[in-house]
Amino acid sequence: MARAFLFVLDSFGIGGAPDAPGYGDDGSDTLGHIAEFCAAGAGNRKGLRQGPLVLPNMSALGLIEAARLASGKAPDAMPIPERVFGLHGAASEVSHGKDTPSGHWEIAGTPVMFDWGYFPEGEEAFPQDLVEAICREANLPGILGNCHASGTEVIARFGEEHIRTGNPICYTSSDSVFQIAAHEVHFGLERLLELCQIVRKLLDPLNIGRVIARPFIGETVQTFERTGNRRDYSVLPPEPTLLDRLVEAGRKVHAVGKIGDIFAHQGVSRVIKANGNMALMDATLKVMDEAEDGDLVFTNFVDFDMLFGHRRDVPGYAAALEAFDRRLPEVHRKLKPGDMVLMTADHGCDPTWRGTDHTRERVPIMCFGPGVRSRNIGVRNTYADIGETIAAHLGIAPGRHGRSFL
Repeated sequence: MARAFLFVLDSFGIGGAPDAPGYGDDGSDTLGHIAEFCAAGAGNRKGLRQGPLVLPNMSALGLIEAARLASGKAPDAMPIPERVFGLHGAASEVSHGKDTPSGHWEIAGTPVMFDWGYFPEGEEAFPQDLVEAICREANLPGILGNCHASGTEVIARFGEEHIRTGNPICYTSSDSVFQIAAHEVHFGLERLLELCQIVRKLLDPLNIGRVIARPFIGETVQTFERTGNRRDYSVLPPEPTLLDRLVEAGRKVHAVGKIGDIFAHQGVSRVIKANGNMALMDATLKVMDEAEDGDLVFTNFVDFDMLFGHRRDVPGYAAALEAFDRRLPEVHRKLKPGDMVLMTADHGCDPTWRGTDHTRERVPIMCFGPGVRSRNIGVRNTYADIGETIAAHLGIAPGRHGRSFL
């Protein structure tokens, strides 16, 4: 039995990216700053958590050593394990961007070596001819927003006007993205998804990475809440990824969470949706019982990024990490001889950093399973080494961009 389980802890960076200054992120460190704030008491919230950040299972798998490799220091006040049991290291990103598709595609062996299109900061984010084309093609009277904003903020600002007028809320960020928020009932979920597909086609000439549907419910600013029916419409990866190569070799790729959307449903055998980290873990554990020899189970744990990183919520991020860490023994109990679990991240999103956007950081590599030898693999020059390690483990031919560390 040789199966692989790839877990992306969305945005869980560990600092130290050599090119961080070029992105305005010199000194950013998601893990390091969360641990620092928790140790100082600023990462605590009454009724949620107290004290230093404690991640015993990931620490035993080499997380603290990975952080030392990445940034040159151990996270503040985190208990040091007596022994490290996992293969561990860090990886630098070579893709031209710090966004979700770039990180995931590079993890899957396909770095993004071109420049994405972006919408500029300013009074209006989207050019007038694009807005006019969207309204014409989608038969809309107009749009709201047209700005750089966080999702929760923009819904609070424009949600009631959206319900009153029927105009969708359109916004962007420093990522290559066009996001559309609309009410599931008043606007309609299917209508929102159809609108996103129209916008996707209009944006292809601009090389915008993703169009994201952001449905919400509620009737007032006090009751608005985003739902789990988010949908990402991504451009295709620039060349076949690990997922494509596995499917071509007759293997199955089980995509849990938003993985299918990130890869534009290319190289995906099966999509399993769930909303929230704990539901995603539950779904992953179920798929672990079902996956067959040669399969890959690929899960994105989105809450770290969506609920806590972008919202700059240090206590929430810390509590989510500790909750995830507590579930890892369940993963270990599901493993069969020949199985391998590999945990990493796609970028950083330092909740102590200025703004609300992703941060350019190195990411951890933590690998374990029956037969996986505990060792330090150092700092890898590209995330693509992760995908090539899985390829080697599952016995398919290597790709062009990375090198296995098995």
